[in-house]
Amino acid sequence: MLYYLFEYLENQFRFPGASVFQFITFRAAAAFILSLLISTIYGKRIINFLQKQQVGETVRDLGLEGQKQKSGTPTMGGVIIILATLIPAILLAKLNNIYVVILLITTVWMGLIGFLDDYIKVFKKDKQGLKGKFKVLGQVGLGVIVGSMLYFNDDVTIKEQLPVGQQIVQENGRKKVFGEEHKSTKTTVPFFKNNELEYSKALSFLGEGYEKYGWIVFIFITVFIVTGISNGANLTDGIDGLAAGSSAIIVITLAVFAWVSGNIIFADYLDVMYIPNSGEMTVFIAAFAGALIGFLWYNTFPAQVFMGDTGSLTIGGIIAVIAISIRKELLLPILAGIFVVENLSVILQVSWFKYTRKKFGEGKRVFRMAPLHHHYQKLNYHESKIVVRFWIVGIMLAVFTIVTLKLR
Repeated sequence: MLYYLFEYLENQFRFPGASVFQFITFRAAAAFILSLLISTIYGKRIINFLQKQQVGETVRDLGLEGQKQKSGTPTMGGVIIILATLIPAILLAKLNNIYVVILLITTVWMGLIGFLDDYIKVFKKDKQGLKGKFKVLGQVGLGVIVGSMLYFNDDVTIKEQLPVGQQIVQENGRKKVFGEEHKSTKTTVPFFKNNELEYSKALSFLGEGYEKYGWIVFIFITVFIVTGISNGANLTDGIDGLAAGSSAIIVITLAVFAWVSGNIIFADYLDVMYIPNSGEMTVFIAAFAGALIGFLWYNTFPAQVFMGDTGSLTIGGIIAVIAISIRKELLLPILAGIFVVENLSVILQVSWFKYTRKKFGEGKRVFRMAPLHHHYQKLNYHESKIVVRFWIVGIMLAVFTIVTLKLR
């Protein structure tokens, strides 16, 4: 909204300083600062409101140290993250940008699913919350919507580098390195030729014209990633500061990717896929990062508020959609490795327990408790130590993710 206001002031009145709003970097920095202020200053007021409404966490007794003391801590704090993200994004981002629209839809959609889940747990006193099938249905629905918008919308395109022999110097003195905008299901993946993979080629067995069915593969991949990452974030939210801190590391890395992918000069210099208009996502991502860091002010040990599914499902959904939008979703197993490992630890634990119970009559466990962070709690590691070490691993994974872009 402010972007359009200052654009008008610049065009009509040559208002001093109005042109600075044309720069993504300025608006991203402003969005980060504003979201940080909202989440820290107004976050406390929201926490006090949740306390007055007796929106307290009901903690199951899992035999973990310090667990009983957390009972009654306000939950549904994900509202802080959502508001601190949406307000700066709406004020400072271009609202006619398709990528920003998709991220706004994602935030509201996943926020509502998580809010409904928390509402049932807190006010209906049902510890199970929203039934799993409805939660998955909501995640699949978002995946279909996002996948369809990204595939069918004409504003979602890429530009590919021209062969050296076809690159020319234009009249303005700049070198034309990229071809024309076009639709594509290409994505980024390390170790492949040019670090690119074409989804539609999975249907090449259909013969000539298989490309027109590429949307089937693309939407399926989108649904799978949105569901997997949102569930991974949900499972990671088990101890104070773990989900918010790990997510902030992932999000800041994605902000770098989004800005580079949407900047034709740096995309050429760093030899990464150029995605026109995707740089605008940097403003939204910066607001999201600021909201997560601000939320950490109240969520680090000992937590004054929990994000609940309102926050964790939203976080996972947004991360997945950002990665898909900038064609970096196949890097998520590395970048979001914490989420993936937490997911796999639960799958492995449950599968092994069922298998051994069926074969030997007694179920056996791989970990002392799943998800993985609870395993370390059972080994008597303090929460803070577990969280900080997970953050360190997250930073290492983020750095390695960036390095993989050059591994061909």
